[in-house]
Parts: sequence; C-alpha cells; structure tokens
Amino acid sequence: MTTLCTFGAVMWEMHLMDGEVPPPMSGSCAACVSGVLYIFGGYDDDGYSNQLYCVNLTTRRNTYTWKKIKNFKGQPPTPRDKLACWVYKERIIYFGGYGSRSHKELGDCFDVHDATWEGQTFWGWNNDVCVFDISTDTWLESATKGVPPQPRAAHACAVVGNKGFVFGGRVKQTRMNDVHYFDLNTMTWNGEIHTNGEKPCGRSWHTFTPTTNVQIFLYGGLSADGEPLSDGWIFCTKRNEWKQLKHLPRNIPRLWHTACVGNESEVMIFGGSKEDLHFLDTGHCNDLLTIQTQPFSLSRISINYIAKNVTVLQHYLHWLPQKLLQQVLKKITFWTVFNKRQNSDGLRTQELE
Repeated sequence: MTTLCTFGAVMWEMHLMDGEVPPPMSGSCAACVSGVLYIFGGYDDDGYSNQLYCVNLTTRRNTYTWKKIKNFKGQPPTPRDKLACWVYKERIIYFGGYGSRSHKELGDCFDVHDATWEGQTFWGWNNDVCVFDISTDTWLESATKGVPPQPRAAHACAVVGNKGFVFGGRVKQTRMNDVHYFDLNTMTWNGEIHTNGEKPCGRSWHTFTPTTNVQIFLYGGLSADGEPLSDGWIFCTKRNEWKQLKHLPRNIPRLWHTACVGNESEVMIFGGSKEDLHFLDTGHCNDLLTIQTQPFSLSRISINYIAKNVTVLQHYLHWLPQKLLQQVLKKITFWTVFNKRQNSDGLRTQELE
C-alpha cells in the first residue's frame, strides 16, 4: 500500500492507495485522462519497464485503487524510461525514451548507446511513436509519416490544438534545443521548427507546459554543461518565437520536476531536484513554485488583496456574496499557511508573481 498526496487550496492531503501498486520507479511517464492517471514505463530494480498502470482519481472514497493493465490488445512498446507523451482524443501517444531492445528489435528508430550492450541486449535512445487507445485498452500500430526528430530521452512534450510539440532532450552526450511538431490527426512529423532571435540553450529533464492556445512555457532542466537551470521561456506557436521571462528569480533551479497549468495560466511546478543527479543525490525538492505567465484577472487580484489585508477588512467580509466569500476564505487560509511556512525547511510554497 502506498499514499497519494493532493494539493488543494491550502495544503497537502494524504490518501491511501490500494490494489496493484506500481513498484518504485524513476523516469516513468504519467498522463491524466478524464480523471484517470496512467503510468507507463520507468526504471526499477529489475531494469527498464514497459508496464502500464492506472488509478481513478475521481473516486469519492478515501482510498484509490491501482490496476495493472494486463488484458490489453496489440504489442506494447519496448521497455524504456525518460519518455514523454501527448494526450489526444482518448489516446496516449508516447514518444522517445531511453531503454533496452533485443538484437532483432533494433531498427531505424533506435540509436544504440555505443558502450552499452550485453549479449543480444542493447541499450539506447528511441524516436518511435507508440499509441495506447484508452477506450479499447489497445496498443495501436503507429505508422507515422514524415521525418521524425533525432532519438532522445528526458525531453518534454506539449499539446496545442491538434499539434504535439517536442522540445530538447538528450542523445548520447548532446542536450538539444530543437523544437518539432507532430500532427496528431494525421500522425505526421512536420520537421524541425526554425525560430528567430534568442532561444533557450539545450537541456534535458525540463518541463514544457501549454498555458494558452498559442503559448507553451518552458522551465528549468539540465544544460549541456551539467548546470541545473532556473530560466523560464514562452514559446509562441503562432509566430514560432521564443521570449524569455526576465522577472523570474535565478536561484531556484529545477530539473526532472513536474508542472501543470492553473486556472489563470499560472504554472505550478512541484518536486524534482536542484542538483545534477548524475553526481549528487541530495537536492530533492518538495516545495511548490507558482509562476505567473499572464496578468491575473481583476477578480483574483481583488481576492488576493482582501486575503492579505484581512486584519483591516475582516469586519466587511459579511458583505460579500456567499460564493465569493468562500473563495476569499480559502485564500485567507492559504496566505496564513504561507506566512507561517515560508521560512520552514522543505515546506516552502513560493508564488512568483
């Protein structure tokens, strides 16, 4: 049995996990579809995995039950970790990753790690596309068109409209800063996107989070020089342009973290490490960074102002409509907890406005 922690308006809550719990792994790929969380691949004590697990997060009970998907149809991908995916029309579309293949499974979509093989087993980087249809529990044949990106791992993917974007990742000793897009309707690669002006340096273990219908937010990662990064960039898919966000602090590096978008295009970043995991394993993080990528609405600004100045305004709260009052009370609790914990070790929540 394991546990799941969820972050509500104020603090973490712990929930019991039951069922066929996945083994402890690194480099797995997670995707949430219609309230169900799917975990594929990763690396555990037995090596690289190609197992798929799921858990329904919309249950009203306090216990969540994991299920290992065994009775699937079709052929699953070869074992791998550090892959990424797109979610589109009830399908999870996986791309790339580092893993193992037998000699008979080698092909154009696999770049062998020169110094890493044993007998008939080879390790290396993938650039194949693997599709899992959630509605039928089927691994589909993925006949793609066009020229795929170079094989890679520890890259990041994002969906905007019907386009699946890929940025960066590592192959051999190179960490790349190229952008590609994949038409998710026609399963067609459209080549590398050529951008103008300044652009991010090459990296791996970063996040690439859609914030609007034309923008994707890039954060952190590990540079080609092994430097943990804390820079943030906006990629405009309409103009194919990068813009660096200058207001972000430079002293909060993150790599191998997770990120998701909030209600007002703010990006919430959790976990990861602040050090190069190849050499140090002491920099794991459990704080939550909230990064504003768009101006907040007038409503949010007002609620924040009331919550931060509740000592002065508390006698006027009863004037608010009930629905708005509930939002204000949640935000008051948030800022109360924030002010108490901001100086605590390992329990910081930072809102970077």
